[in-house]
Amino acid sequence: MSIGVPIKVLHEAEGHIVTCETITGEVYRGKLVEAEDNMNCTFSAITVTHRDGRQSQLETVYIRGSKIKFLILPDMLKNAPMFKNQGPGAKRGGGGMAARGKSAILRAQAARGGRGRGGPGMRGGFRGRGGGGGDRGGGGDRGGGGGGPWGPRR
Repeated sequence: MSIGVPIKVLHEAEGHIVTCETITGEVYRGKLVEAEDNMNCTFSAITVTHRDGRQSQLETVYIRGSKIKFLILPDMLKNAPMFKNQGPGAKRGGGGMAARGKSAILRAQAARGGRGRGGPGMRGGFRGRGGGGGDRGGGGDRGGGGGGPWGPRR
């Protein structure tokens, strides 16, 4: 499965100054060295502001993604190319991938001209398992010769 737009923007922020607040209330501000798809982040040259207001300097910090409350990214990323195909006129759910769900199937069937077996424009039609005519016998992929409860009545 592909990653979403927010994670793509987070990857674009690598190498820039980012502010991160954790769920415990500490605020980390520094250079985002690496961001993983699960939002685990590595920062360098960090200024930490603790909950009581004290500040300290750290060389590197690794923060687990599930412990991040929010991130403040540089303003220049609002012009990132990931936002170009978003908007009111953009078609959602596309992106070169096949549409999913029952509504997509029904739309495709309607575009093909109906659903089911046979019909005008189709070769042959449904003849049952035995092939041949309509009396369950004769040639076909399942053998033939009538008989049984489905055989012709004489």
